[in-house]
Amino acid sequence: MVLATRKSSRALQRNLMPIELHHERDNIFRIELRDKLRQTEFARCQEEVLHEVSRLGPVRLLFVLDGFEGWDSQDDWRDLSFFVRHGDSIARMAIVGDERWRDLALMFAAADLRRAPVEYFGEKDLVNARRWLSQS
Repeated sequence: MVLATRKSSRALQRNLMPIELHHERDNIFRIELRDKLRQTEFARCQEEVLHEVSRLGPVRLLFVLDGFEGWDSQDDWRDLSFFVRHGDSIARMAIVGDERWRDLALMFAAADLRRAPVEYFGEKDLVNARRWLSQS
């Protein structure tokens, strides 16, 4: 019985998308990242974010890296056109995950290039990340 539960739990996890956008409240959205991220999946999420920006104006994003295995090395991640065209549509960004992803995630988020603040929080610090994201 326990083995069946574990097996079905693993099957359920495999059916989840590597990136999913969830509306938390107001203009705050949570983006869950897991497994290996592909550029096509990331582009789909960017389009969903743009749709929300067109509805609400600038958004605040909470990235949650849970079971995240990095960015697919077969994809070309150097394209900054979304950031250049829509970077000002993101008012604030919090990233929550394992410390091993801190430097790469901040670099990927273009933290040093954005006008909007970007902060990284440890994987057990989701409450503080949400609190920080809600600040003015």
